[in-house]
Amino acid sequence: MAKPRKQKTEDNSKTENSNSQAVVRHQKLCLSIDIDKRRIYGYTELEIAVPDIGIVGLHAENLVIESVSVDGEPTEFEFYPHHQHTASEKRWSSVSSASSAADVASSMYVSALERELVPNLLIMCCKPEKSASEQQGLQSLENGLQSSAEQPEPKQNVKLVRVDYWVENAETGIHFEDNVLHTDNQIRRARCWFPCMDDTLQRCCYDLEFTVARNLVAVSAGSLLYQALVLSKDDPPRKTYVYKLNVPVTARWIMLVVAPFEVLPDRHSGLLSYLCLPSNLPKLSNTVGFFHSAFSHYEDYLSASYPFGSYKQVFIAPEMAISSLTLGASLSIFSSQILFDEKVIDQTIDTRIRLAYALARQWFGVYISPEAPNDEWLLDGLAGFLTDSFVKRFLGNNEARYRRYKANCAVCKADDSGATALSSSASCKDLYGTQCIGLYGKIRSWKSVAILQMLEKQMGPESFRKILQTIVFRAQDATRSLRTLSTKEFRHFANKVGNLERPFLKEFFPRWVGSCGCPVLRAGFSYNKRKNLVELAVLRGCTAAPDTNTVVLNGNLDSENREGDNGWPGMMSIRVHELDGMYDHPILPMAGETWQLLEIQCHSKLAARRFQKSKKGSKPDGSDDNGDATVVDMRSSSESPLLWLRVDPEMEYLAEIHFNQPVQMWINQLERDKDVVAQAQAIATLEALPQLSFSVVNALNNFLSDSKAFWRVRIEAAFALANTASEETDWAGLLHLVQFYKSRRFDANIGLPKAIPHAIAMVRAADKKSPREAVEFVLQLLKYNDNNGNPYSDVFWLAALVQSVGELEFGQQASILFLSSLLKRIDRLLQFDRLMPSYNGILTISCIRTLTQIGLKLSGFIPLDRVIELVKPFRNFKAIWQVQIEASRALLDLEFHCKGIDAALSLFIKYVEEEPSIRGQVKLGVHAMRLCQIKGGSESDNDIKIPTLVALLRLLESRTAFNNVFLRHHLFCILRVLAGRLPTLYGVPRDQNLQMDCCEQKNSFAAFVKETKPPEPPVDTPNVSRDGFALPEASREADTVSNSHERKKPVVKIRVRQSAASSRAEEADKSQGAHNNETDRGGSSSMSVDAPPRRNFTEAVSISTQNLEEVNSCHDRGSRMTASIGSARLASDGDEFIGKELQCTADSGKISVLPQSEEGGPLLSGIQDNIVDEDAQKYVSLQTLSATRLEVESGSTVAIGGGGGKSHSHGKSKEKKKDKDKKRKREDPEYLERKRLKKERKHKEKEMGQLLTTPPKRKEKEMSQLVGGGGERDYEEGKQKEKEMAELLSVEAKASSSSAAADVVVVKKDESGIIIKSATVQYKASEPTIVITTKAEASEGSSAPKFRIKIKNRSK
Repeated sequence: MAKPRKQKTEDNSKTENSNSQAVVRHQKLCLSIDIDKRRIYGYTELEIAVPDIGIVGLHAENLVIESVSVDGEPTEFEFYPHHQHTASEKRWSSVSSASSAADVASSMYVSALERELVPNLLIMCCKPEKSASEQQGLQSLENGLQSSAEQPEPKQNVKLVRVDYWVENAETGIHFEDNVLHTDNQIRRARCWFPCMDDTLQRCCYDLEFTVARNLVAVSAGSLLYQALVLSKDDPPRKTYVYKLNVPVTARWIMLVVAPFEVLPDRHSGLLSYLCLPSNLPKLSNTVGFFHSAFSHYEDYLSASYPFGSYKQVFIAPEMAISSLTLGASLSIFSSQILFDEKVIDQTIDTRIRLAYALARQWFGVYISPEAPNDEWLLDGLAGFLTDSFVKRFLGNNEARYRRYKANCAVCKADDSGATALSSSASCKDLYGTQCIGLYGKIRSWKSVAILQMLEKQMGPESFRKILQTIVFRAQDATRSLRTLSTKEFRHFANKVGNLERPFLKEFFPRWVGSCGCPVLRAGFSYNKRKNLVELAVLRGCTAAPDTNTVVLNGNLDSENREGDNGWPGMMSIRVHELDGMYDHPILPMAGETWQLLEIQCHSKLAARRFQKSKKGSKPDGSDDNGDATVVDMRSSSESPLLWLRVDPEMEYLAEIHFNQPVQMWINQLERDKDVVAQAQAIATLEALPQLSFSVVNALNNFLSDSKAFWRVRIEAAFALANTASEETDWAGLLHLVQFYKSRRFDANIGLPKAIPHAIAMVRAADKKSPREAVEFVLQLLKYNDNNGNPYSDVFWLAALVQSVGELEFGQQASILFLSSLLKRIDRLLQFDRLMPSYNGILTISCIRTLTQIGLKLSGFIPLDRVIELVKPFRNFKAIWQVQIEASRALLDLEFHCKGIDAALSLFIKYVEEEPSIRGQVKLGVHAMRLCQIKGGSESDNDIKIPTLVALLRLLESRTAFNNVFLRHHLFCILRVLAGRLPTLYGVPRDQNLQMDCCEQKNSFAAFVKETKPPEPPVDTPNVSRDGFALPEASREADTVSNSHERKKPVVKIRVRQSAASSRAEEADKSQGAHNNETDRGGSSSMSVDAPPRRNFTEAVSISTQNLEEVNSCHDRGSRMTASIGSARLASDGDEFIGKELQCTADSGKISVLPQSEEGGPLLSGIQDNIVDEDAQKYVSLQTLSATRLEVESGSTVAIGGGGGKSHSHGKSKEKKKDKDKKRKREDPEYLERKRLKKERKHKEKEMGQLLTTPPKRKEKEMSQLVGGGGERDYEEGKQKEKEMAELLSVEAKASSSSAAADVVVVKKDESGIIIKSATVQYKASEPTIVITTKAEASEGSSAPKFRIKIKNRSK
């Protein structure tokens, strides 16, 4: 059994990737760069372990291959450029709506991604003499010799492959901008500037040599060995930089930057160096002064030295960089917009965190790489975890916890589909690396960090730190060739090093890592005075739909334990703050029933004593003379000793928690709890209260004024005060904000309170307009702003003021009095910023954004054409790049609100074609996708014109999209959003017919192999279907039998038994029946099926909704079996295949027959639509359906599959059934109509079933009761009802087919007293007659009922 399975995988791998056995041992890259001519030329040498076929496939794109040699001798090679598309109008003829455009975009996108996986530079590395050894190896396999372990070493020959090439007019992978050259690490774009094996599984060491002009500096991966002048006649003189990388990495991490850089060495470490253009050198020294602290912190935390020989940080202009961060081996490329001088202090935190994250990715992601695409989440999460340790160490614990809390909230809101499952093939491997792009990439990154932090909470900080140290120590082992990490290995470390139990880990990883969704807990409590305890009620839920979770888990191979599907492992803590102290109670299980009631015993006993005092008091209301002494201290605890409660206070779980407690408890939590997360939760709850009181406003104001509170939470308190300001509270929130600003505007410790103007601008009156006081306040701040005497820049403060103007809602009075003054101030700031540009142009950006918002809000008073004329000049390419992008965004917004989404997308396409920078194109794509999401998929379908959809598809297929991987993905997402679908590649069907280009590439590779390789001896291989599943031999025999034209009277007999209740007598009966079937007429076949195991219940039941409805239509408690025969292949005399469908239900000796409808039956629509020539030949097969017993003891599912003389195994029939069910078209209108007609016949069928299924003894008893108790009239009514039921049965059988007739069902007894029921359904003369006979035993304890189905052909 092992030989055919091995041969099958080899056959599949040959056609898919014949280069899988080739391994690159070492690569050398020598290039000469001419920036003036925008040209690079040189060669690369690869030491490759050549596979047995003698052919090596490399990835190369946008290159001109001059020559290829192997071991110094020229060799044959073939080159197939990937991006070769010819424009054809026929391709867009199928586009008629947004939905059809999304389907075409999906096929185009998947096909393009598939093509990129195939090597397109095929090199002949050895002569075809290797075939003799291959034949000997195959013969040894046939003889059963286990020589697989001995073959690689003697046969693995290493060849030195040299490729001479040059690149001119580079468009992607490598970029020229003025006197700067730089590469990018886009997915599968390293091949665009040097031939390589651009695969995540291929890693090797590199020798790099770059020759550039003498005045330029070449920075690349690895350590700089030396730099030497080139003795030549070139003018200007040239210099060669030689780098060496001793750590094996993938080709994606090889980077190169050439520019006239200024080099700034680090003062504390010789391994660190920083490079930037001369104009940014003052900012660079101020920005990176802290970095040695982060570098030393990581080395101390991991107890290991930096893995590479050096680390270089390069800063280039923002319009040159493809993103704010581009990673390489021992090299990181940043945008220069994160640099800042000593006067700008607002950018400090964001820049330091970004630099620290880039260094963490050098450890986890570049040095230690994922073993498979499903393990990428782990390296990304470890890098984020290491960054959080830096934030906690140098920016404070409050900053770290606040950031984690906000990230967890974002994950809980977005984790609602299978696209966010971290380690499943459907959400990782099948997405070709696109899962890290866009919003879903950020959500996956945040979720990865949160899961690792949950594990840290479970095992402790020191144990988790030991795991990271173990991972790094193992990677630095010189004996290990690969430095990879997998989820399975990390789980092993969590068990051995972290001391977490295996049962917990088996539930934790499949539930959190292998599936999607976060727990949702809604809790409330009640205090019991007599028992002095808290009664806590909890309602559990999940952010993802249950069906989505089931699909992800079923597709995840690593999900060993499915018990966690209904919940999450672990116990959540409840923290109770009482009068006597704080107490943690880890009593809330994460799994269990949906509703649960918990009891928490209180420790404080003051409430009990107060309850006793009230009994002894003389006053009827329970008060006494000494009551005032305790009112001052215990006023919030007059009825209970509880101050406030918290669920999961330490954020041990990634969960969405909704907790209800009295308002006074939330105020106590805000004022007394020192945790920033508790304070943020209290502010959010108080802000959302439907009825606000002065106590809430005062609490928020007191927290805002507290200088010891965390500044980010104080900002939230300011916005909460703005939301509480209303006429009901006498504008108390607005007054508090104004007073706070006046009292703190000169505070040197906290700086300028930027959030106050923005919060005041958010205040709304009853008419949803800004009050006069708020508009006047913002105007006064703009009018009298003065930064004299301030050593720091106030550009961020001015930008916040301008943005607050855009948040105002102008009423009639405010518009007349203040709008003109505000616009004048904004125009004055624009003129000022044009003369003296602000930091990164943020002041101009704020003015453009505010003008756009005002124009959209007052479109009835201000013509939008005037606003467009004001914004258009800022798209001039002489302006700052950030200003150009913001102006383009503003114009897209104006176009969208004026003319609709169709005009906005047309303008977007124009801007993308005009935008030269890759990063600018991506920003425009993100903004266009947001506009589509605002419009909504259902409404936009009618607003989008066909030419616009076709233009988007052409842009998706264009060279521009190929050069920009991020833009291409966002274009695909735009088309998906327009069709009302999720903006992700997850869930997109993989249709083989839509990937012909990729197949042609693979076929060309196979053809090249066949030309250079002699034919191999035949080897016995199993029959493999189109989908790669092995077809059993029995099915082949079944086809042979069914296609025979000698059979005139085919009879199909099905005998069903339950394995749990089977006996030897039944087995003998079954064997005898099988023998009889074999010796019967040539036109008959039989099979027997046992019940499958319990674990396949879900898959067996989920075959068809129609079948489920039929199974659930019977309400008797007896055992029940259901069998379905769909599209049975029958051979008639005229060589015509007729598809039939029959569904029989045997329930405790009762049977019902459902004839076939005119359209072919509901199950017939499940047949694949890509069948060739249906008129000449109809593919028909026995479809499987679950047969269940409702009794607890039986509890098994019986699946009946069709076959020939031999019986199928249950696993193969289940695969066949599952494959057919996946291809059912649920949206087919014909199928839905048939389903509706089927439902309409249900009531009649139930009534007929009652007549068929009621035993005679029971009928006689009912009749006797009617006669004895109801008199003659009731008896006559019963007889009449029975007569009507018989008529209904006859009418239903006739209505099942236009030319079919049904015989009357006969119910009789034989001599032994056994009830026998038979029904005959006869169709046309040329169609077979179906005779069904069921026989039930008299006793209930006997085995399952047996029934026999005969299908007979009758000649005309």
